[in-house]
Amino acid sequence: MHRFPKALLDGYQSFMSARYQVEKPRYRELAETGQKPTAMIIACCDSRAAPETIFDAHPGELFVVRNVANLVPPFEPDANRHGTSAAIEFAVVALGISDIVVMGHGRCGGIRAALDPSAGPLGEGDFIGKWMSLLGPVAEKVGSYSALTPAERQIALERLSIRNSIQNLRTFPYVQALEAEGKLTIHGAWFDISNGELWVMDNTTGDFGRPDV
Repeated sequence: MHRFPKALLDGYQSFMSARYQVEKPRYRELAETGQKPTAMIIACCDSRAAPETIFDAHPGELFVVRNVANLVPPFEPDANRHGTSAAIEFAVVALGISDIVVMGHGRCGGIRAALDPSAGPLGEGDFIGKWMSLLGPVAEKVGSYSALTPAERQIALERLSIRNSIQNLRTFPYVQALEAEGKLTIHGAWFDISNGELWVMDNTTGDFGRPDV
């Protein structure tokens, strides 16, 4: 029998003896009444950029979907399987989310693969290449900026990809309708892993800046 990872069991024990004891009434309430988060975070599955940690969220406060490079595909209701699209539909239609945040981060491996597919350990891979092709035109444009260093191109695409995902998010009819009615607000954010800085996108200009906190 394979042994369950000890680090995870140790973490669980720590959780149960500390945070769960504090949050026990909340967990019981959530179990009985269901979840009612008001914000959805579409984030990268990178282990260094967990939204619940970054925003110091309590149980039931955030509805989080994570994928490689925090991408949102366009609305395509076909016979294929669409995990991220299904999560968006559930959050908006079933949960009545009022805010959606597309959050990217610095040093993203998926973004690096989009800029140079041959540089990553998987190359095109079985799935990553097709998934990252969602950024194809944007990645080609950023890759042609010869005046930028590789690190500058990386950051540029990390932020442009957020704007691209927001554009795709607005192709979902129910997202479009609720945003027009003022019942849903879409946000962009970028987290710098190296120093913990959070940059927020201005919805009018598309520029990223440090929020007033």
